[in-house]
Amino acid sequence: MTSQRSAVVVGGNRIPFARARGSYARDSTQDLLTAALDGLVARYGLAGRRIGEVAAGAVIKHGTLLNLTREAVLGSALARDTPACDLQQACGTGLEAVTYVANKIRLGQIDTGIAGGADSISDTPVEISRGAQQALMRFTAARTTPARLQALAGLRPKDLRFVAPQIAEPRTGLTMGESQALTTLAWNITREAQDAYALDSHRKLAAAWDAGFFDDLVTPHRGVKRDEALRTDTSLEKLAKLPPVFGKGPGATMTAGNSSPLSDGAAVVLLAEEEWARGHHLPVLARVVDAEVAAVDHTANGRVAATEGLLMAPARAVPRLLARNGLALGDLDLYEIHEAFAATVLSTLAAWADADYCRDTLGLDGPLGTIDPAKLNVTGSSLAAGHPFAATGGRIVATLAKLLAERGPGSRGLISICAAGGQGIAVILEAV
Repeated sequence: MTSQRSAVVVGGNRIPFARARGSYARDSTQDLLTAALDGLVARYGLAGRRIGEVAAGAVIKHGTLLNLTREAVLGSALARDTPACDLQQACGTGLEAVTYVANKIRLGQIDTGIAGGADSISDTPVEISRGAQQALMRFTAARTTPARLQALAGLRPKDLRFVAPQIAEPRTGLTMGESQALTTLAWNITREAQDAYALDSHRKLAAAWDAGFFDDLVTPHRGVKRDEALRTDTSLEKLAKLPPVFGKGPGATMTAGNSSPLSDGAAVVLLAEEEWARGHHLPVLARVVDAEVAAVDHTANGRVAATEGLLMAPARAVPRLLARNGLALGDLDLYEIHEAFAATVLSTLAAWADADYCRDTLGLDGPLGTIDPAKLNVTGSSLAAGHPFAATGGRIVATLAKLLAERGPGSRGLISICAAGGQGIAVILEAV
């Protein structure tokens, strides 16, 4: 074991992200992850080869998918003796998986690994009520017809219902959008700023697709060749006509147009020890420099927090990460801030530029700083591509690694992803 090893991004692969209940409606989450894996295997000639470990996960999955990643590996063209594990940290799952694999490589435990994630809103498990569940369990356990009939007789009308899946915080009962709406108001993020930011994301993603940037990062699936959420015909005028879907009253500014859409998809990243990759004639795009995970108390003092709300943990993770690496916010060449909502990015940027927040919350002497918009999410992000929760980290890592490699050795980039539960993760990559 040595601390001198370097973990590098070789490349990535994802399938185009599809709108929920659309083109991938018949695919399971496992199907999507397997498709992304097989695309990566084909791209780098890994068929039949044993990889050190595959780490991935899903935010929403059925109880039958408790061993999701291992089953996806067994269904892929990888060697069947490739070990795998499931990780889950809400929307930070894919990026946390990258950190997990990179750390194992640096420690000398493995020479290469795959990290990523998948999610399918179309494959969301539907629950039944507790009463119906208990009655059916009694029915299954019964050994005689009278006993089975007695078990079913215990069902009450109110038990005969399905429980719709909820993507809400257990401690607040609020969805991500409802939570962000409070933060949006607290930071005075306007509707106009959100719509303009969303339009910019679509334009950047469309330009990247047209330029062929994603040709070696995306494998078509089920006839889908581009991200389905991408809109090339939208405009500020069209976005302005959309009604708010989160928040209440005249202060409600968050719409379907400036929020990431519910999506199905999967993304994976191939990582390796640098010398091992070079020795096996694999690309070396960027090394994983460091990572930081943070959390905020989004229910501070028994109330739902606003200024430092559910999706603001990256505002804490990033300054810690920069300080540990002797960097200022402006020292990076590129920035990838996950677009859960346009307001999430804008709130985070506002916090870093606010002297009071940086002093009172982050313990800094002054503002953390600002980011040049020309360096932020330069190929578009989740607002335009979609956001299959656990797949987002893999998409961003592969994208940023390629962008940095194109800029040349020494180029550095920052990734910041917010996650449910008031958590966030940040990573620095550097081109080699």
